[in-house]
Parts: sequence; C-alpha cells; structure tokens
Amino acid sequence: MAGSVIQKSGGGGGRGRRKRKSAPMSEINVTPFVDVMLVLLIIFMVAAPLLTVGVPIELPRTAASAMPTEQEEPLAITMAADGRLLIQTQEVAENELIPRLQAVAAERSTDKIFLRADGAIPYARVAQVMGALNAAGFRNIGLVTDTDGPGFGATGG
Repeated sequence: MAGSVIQKSGGGGGRGRRKRKSAPMSEINVTPFVDVMLVLLIIFMVAAPLLTVGVPIELPRTAASAMPTEQEEPLAITMAADGRLLIQTQEVAENELIPRLQAVAAERSTDKIFLRADGAIPYARVAQVMGALNAAGFRNIGLVTDTDGPGFGATGG
C-alpha cells in the first residue's frame, strides 16, 4: 500500500490571500462636519448676546424709528444715571472723554457716534456732552432711545 501526500500550492501554510486594490470610496462621511457645525452654532448663539454694550440704563421712549444699521459697529458713549461716562463699556473721566474719542475715532472708518443717556439725566447735562462732542469735531451724533414712546399726534410713516 502506497500512500500519497497532496500538498497545496504556495507552501508556507498561508491562506492564499491576494492583494487587491481598494476601490475609491464614493460616499462622503458628513457626520464629523455636522458635529463641528453644531458646536460652532452653539458657541455663536451663546456669544452673540454678550457682544452688545452692557451698561444698564433706562433709555427715554420716543416715537422715532430705528436708524439703518451700518457695517461697522458704531461707537457708543453712555451717560449712566449715576453720572458715569463710558465709551462702549469702558468708564472714562470727563476730562479724558474727548482725547480718548479722538484716539479711537482715528482708527475707525465711520464717524458715527451713538449717545446713550439715561432718561433720569437732566437735559442740560446731555446738551453739555453733545456740545463738547460737536466742538471736538464729532458732527455725526445719534441719540439712542427706546421705541413705543409718545407720538404727540404724529402719524407713522
């Protein structure tokens, strides 16, 4: 009795794996992109309310309509009820107001200044600040008020 041995070709006990080229992937995985976009959305939703000028004052109410918005955030001077003067959110002394404004205005493309004055401040004080701004060369001044004030008989338009 003769026995015969059959051997697999390739020897070495390998399973005979062949290298094949991987086909290009035709689907895009958008999950990481969506995750990043949702995180950015949440960050902007939280940060946007913090970008407003945050000095609490009680603005007078008028019937005037809102001014058109500009591309650059306008420079805001705030006159608080306790007598403080602020440029944006930074408190300044009375004698430093005009020099600081001139330094800031030199770096800006627009000359628009918004004056926010608490309704409890006497008109004479607001007029004094506006006069100082005018004397310093700031001619484009807007008074900031809240809407829905008395119209004194005026019809909307």
